[in-house]
Amino acid sequence: MKQEIHPDYHEITVVMTDGSTYKTRSTWGKEGDTLRLEIDPKSHPAWTGQHRLLDSGGQVAKFNKRFANLGIG
Repeated sequence: MKQEIHPDYHEITVVMTDGSTYKTRSTWGKEGDTLRLEIDPKSHPAWTGQHRLLDSGGQVAKFNKRFANLGIG
């Protein structure tokens, strides 16, 4: 194996969306850094089964306004 071509593998702390933490080893950041997750298995719809619409940039509101007069639903 070639020397000094691999990234540094060190311990970091991961903070879940509910505030719980755990330590893991990663190439992300520096030794002792904290990675704060915005979406994790406790909050992501793929694992929870609860789907929510995230309206980024007003796209959902724009869609609803555009198609409000169709009378569907």
